[in-house]
Amino acid sequence: MADARPMPESRLAVGGLVPFTTIDFPGRLAAVVFCQGCPWRCTYCHNPHLLPPHDGDRSWADVIAWLATRRGLLDGVVFSGGEPLLQRGLAAALTEVRALGFATGLHTAGIYPERFAAVLPLLDWVGFDVKAPFGDYARVVGCDGGGPARNALRLLLASGVAHQVRCTVPPEMDAETLARLRTELRDMGVAALEIQACRPLDSLARVG
Repeated sequence: MADARPMPESRLAVGGLVPFTTIDFPGRLAAVVFCQGCPWRCTYCHNPHLLPPHDGDRSWADVIAWLATRRGLLDGVVFSGGEPLLQRGLAAALTEVRALGFATGLHTAGIYPERFAAVLPLLDWVGFDVKAPFGDYARVVGCDGGGPARNALRLLLASGVAHQVRCTVPPEMDAETLARLRTELRDMGVAALEIQACRPLDSLARVG
C-alpha cells in the first residue's frame, strides 16, 4: 500500500479550495475543501497532486476564517480529496463547519471504515466512490482495499445519511465487470449507481 500516514491530529491539511459549486453537494450551494493525501493509487486518478500526505497549500485556520464570511451566501461545505478520511482532524473540521451553520458533505472511497463511522453523525450527505467489484480493488487502487470499502458502504447504508453511490468507469472496465459491480451493489441494498466519466487526460497513469 502507498504511504498511509495519518495527518497530525491538530489540523487539516488543505490541498485546495473551490469557493462555489452547484454540482458537488446535491441541492446545495457549496464550497469544496480538498484534503491533501490518499493511500490509494487509482490508475485513473485525476487529482494526482493531492496524493502525497504533506501539509497542503493553505492552513485550515485560513479556510475556516474565510468560511465564516460566507454565512448566508453558501449552504454547505464538502470535504473531498485525496481521501478526507486519511486526516485525523476531519471530525474537528466538520464540527467547526457545522457550528458556522453549514450543511456538511463528504466525498470518500471508504478507505477507513472506523474513521468513517466516527464522522457519519457529523454529515448531511456522502458521495461514496466505488472503484470496481470489491474483489477487483487491488488491480485498480494498488492494494487490497475491497474489504474496507465494502464495510464502509454497509455503514453508510445503515446510517440513514443521504448519499450517492458512484463509480468512475475507466476505459479498461468492460460491460461484464460493470454488470458484476451493479449486481454486488444491488445485493447490498444500493438503490442506484451513478456512473461518472473518466478523465484520462488528467489521470495518474498519464502523469506517471
